[in-house]
Formats: sequence, structure tokens, C-alpha cells
Amino acid sequence: MVAELLQLPLSLYIHVPWCVRKCPYCDFNSHALRGKLPESDYVEALLRDLELDLPRVWGRRLHSVFLGGGTPSLLSPDAVDRLLAGVRARLPLAPDAEITLEANPGASDVERFAGYRAAGVNRLSIGIQSFDNTQLAALGRIHGRDEALHAAEAARLAGFANFNLDLMFGLPGQSPEAALADVRTAMALAPAHLSAYQLTLEPNTPFHAMPPPLPNDDALAAMQEAIEQTLASGGFNHYEVSAYAKSGQECAHNRNYWEFGDYLGIGAGAHGKITGHDGILRLARRKQPQDYLAQAGTTQVLAETRRLTPDEAVFEFMLNALRLVEGVPLTLFSERTGLPLAVVETALAQAIRRGMLEERNDVLRPTVLGQHFLNDLIGLFLPTTPSIDTR
Repeated sequence: MVAELLQLPLSLYIHVPWCVRKCPYCDFNSHALRGKLPESDYVEALLRDLELDLPRVWGRRLHSVFLGGGTPSLLSPDAVDRLLAGVRARLPLAPDAEITLEANPGASDVERFAGYRAAGVNRLSIGIQSFDNTQLAALGRIHGRDEALHAAEAARLAGFANFNLDLMFGLPGQSPEAALADVRTAMALAPAHLSAYQLTLEPNTPFHAMPPPLPNDDALAAMQEAIEQTLASGGFNHYEVSAYAKSGQECAHNRNYWEFGDYLGIGAGAHGKITGHDGILRLARRKQPQDYLAQAGTTQVLAETRRLTPDEAVFEFMLNALRLVEGVPLTLFSERTGLPLAVVETALAQAIRRGMLEERNDVLRPTVLGQHFLNDLIGLFLPTTPSIDTR
């Protein structure tokens, strides 16, 4: 069992909870920055927090690191350098470890990106969302079209061959043609990876309280189909519900989530998943930055610590794995959950009968129907089947 745990992929997620302004659609743990960013104190807190989890992962090494937020590009390159040096001093990194930093075009330039690259970041994820100034204003973004274009160019000039552009579609009043124009503009910037997310109205957001006029289901379906076809013709492999990549450029960190690997989560509101001899442990940090700064490095920083029940492990595995367009090997289920495949045979058979899932060459793969009705497919693996949103 010890050898098996050491082989299980391990990632590190680092959450930076501040942004310049909170977007009305965002339900992430992010807080508008008021005053000076306490980056030195936060870096020290993150490293204390990491040390708290080290006994859970002795003997293992990191395959990926992801700085997400919020807006991690608010951190100076020096702060990122100190943070990554501290991580390396505490946990070994694989020689080819992917290290991603999320960046906002409104807080980006060539010098800053070059500094991140010198610190060890080898992949950027730039939150474009749209190249349309009207849409960007409606989304509450702090950047415009010009800043978005310049951010992608800055990534290239700083030496990043591997960068992702985040786009959203299904925006207020958006037509399929406008959504496709955003995709084509992004493709022209030659990213290695593109993410295209449908805008959803999440609870506890201004957009949920006062919904903007969104495209109807037919328009959304047309957008999705046009985006998939256009990206495919441009050499992008559609490998996950919202993710497209050039050959060999899939996001290793996110892929570890989808394949139900392990990950440490440090930072305000961060979540982690660690597999041990006694099952799968879920951990969550306190959300408020001030609470986090005060309690990092102590057990008080943990807002939640719980072991997954077998039913929860089944559901979480399927929630992630069935997002992968090419599917996963059947053997991965038992490897990652510790449960026999027999516990899901009834649900698998039902999904296959409904034409939502197929098993071929010992690979479990959602069909096109299953991809389009992913919520319904995943719901088959709940003990009961309430309506859920997996996007």
C-alpha cells in the first residue's frame, strides 16, 4: 500500500484570494483588494500552511503546482520566487513539473511575466473571457480588448511557449457569431491551450440575484458546436468538457483533478484531497484572508477535515472522470477510490443502456449524448439523483 500511495500523482494548489474588483458572475473565494497587498505575510503564511500538511505526504513528490485565485498576478515576481523556493525546500518537484500561474490582463506586462518565468513558472493561464469591450464591461472585468491582446503577446515575449487563454461564451445578449469571433481571435494569438466555459448564474452572485439576458438553449448549443468545430479545425484537441489543447499541451494539473489524483490545497479557502491508508481525506482552509493569515500553520486554519464515505468517493470519481472526452481506463476507478468496480456495475449498466456511456477496450467513455447531458449522467452515480450542476 505504501508503494501504491507513493505512485499516486500529487499536485499543489495555491490560492491567492485577492483581486482588483470582484466580478458579478464569480462565486470563487475572492475579495476585492483594499489597501496594500500583504504579499510577504501571505507568502510566509502559505509556507507555514504547507508544512502543516507535509506529514500526510512524506515520500511523495509534486507533479504540478497551480497558483489560482483571485488574481495571483497581483503578487510580485519576487514574492512568487520566494514562494516557489519555499515549496521546493519542503517538497521535491518532478523534473518536468508543470507550474502554472493565473494572470489577469489588467495586471500583466512583459517584465512581470519574465519575472514569473525566472521564478520557475512555466505555464500561464490568462483570464481573457472576451475580446469584446461591451461584454468585458458587462462582466465587470478591469481590462479591455487591447489589454487582452497585449497580455497574450507579453506572455510570448516573456518566453512562455505554453500558455492558456480563458474564454467564456453564452454572455449577455451574445450571438453564436460573436462567440466564435472571440475564439478565432484567441486562436490567432497562438496559445497552446484554450478553455471555453459557458457562463452560468451561480448562487450568491450579483448575476444570480439580477440575471442578465442570456442566450437561449438553441443559441447556446449552436455556440458550443461552432466552437468545437472551429477549434478542431485549428488543431486543438477537445479533451475535457471546457478544455482544448494542442497535442501534448493538456493541463497536467487539471488533468490530475479529473483523474482523481491527490492534491494539497493551501491558501484562504483552498481545498485538498489526500489518499491514505485509512481512506480519502478532504480538507478545506478558512476562507477569510485575515483569519487565514492569523491561523496558517495551526490546525485552526482547517475549516473542514473529513473522510469520504464509499458513496461519496464513487460520486466524486465520476464527477471528475466523466468530464474527460476520451474517458478513463476502467482500472483507474479501483486504483483511485480503493473500491471494487462491482459497486458501480448497476449504475454503469444503466448509463450504457441509456446511450450516455460506452465501455470499449477497457476504457470508460461518455458518449456525445453523455457529454451533452453530463449532469444527468453523473447523477446516476448518486445514491439518490437530485438535480446538480457540474459545470
